[in-house]
Amino acid sequence: MKSVSVKNLMIGEGIPKICVPITGRNISEIKNQFNNVDFRTADLIEWRADFFDDVFDKDAVREAMGIMVETSVGDNSCHPLLVTFRTKNEGGEKSISPAEYVSFYENVIDSGLADLIDLELFFYKESVNQLLIHAHEKNVKVIMSNHDFEKTPEKSEILSRLISMQSLGADITKIAVMPQSTADVITLLDATREMHELHADRPLITMSMGKLGVISRISGELFGSAITFGAVGSTSAPGQMDAINLKAVLEILHGYM
Repeated sequence: MKSVSVKNLMIGEGIPKICVPITGRNISEIKNQFNNVDFRTADLIEWRADFFDDVFDKDAVREAMGIMVETSVGDNSCHPLLVTFRTKNEGGEKSISPAEYVSFYENVIDSGLADLIDLELFFYKESVNQLLIHAHEKNVKVIMSNHDFEKTPEKSEILSRLISMQSLGADITKIAVMPQSTADVITLLDATREMHELHADRPLITMSMGKLGVISRISGELFGSAITFGAVGSTSAPGQMDAINLKAVLEILHGYM
């Protein structure tokens, strides 16, 4: 399986990388949250732009990204920036039309400030394909994702979605599901293992959400998930651990592998 290089970060090798979401609703909140990130813990930053009140203002979007790229907090010069607009249908804060989705992401890609973007597998196919091509033209990596906040699909369906993302040309594939039982968590972990061992030719990210799924956020090195998400203050999804505690647990587990 090929790893993905973003700045100085190799995604898909060794200990899972920790991504810290920024969820501020305005510039002030973004600055405060970003300034609280411990860059000895975080490997990359995700800006959850759907939380941002001025997300449809192109200049405001670039200003917000600039803060996360240019603000000097420790040695953050090599920390990639992932920009995500999570749609309402997949657990995000806002609804968005196909035209707004394309306009938002084209602005992000053309700004030169984002290293990765997140595109949803089940958003309008034409919009997603257009943005994927544009991102690759500008050397921006694409995480393609799917989120089910209601249930955990069958293992075969999880694999089908991840394989579809890979075949569409995503650099990294991602799926997050909601467990209703411990058996659901095992389903997600076994699908991750099978994808990693038998199908994947690029990094993947998987997680089972909520309290039941916490084990999936720390066991990626064993099952094959390359990135996990750790919170600084507010969380962006159910079951996220504090980033500092997450780092400690990952390093303990890594020491036994």
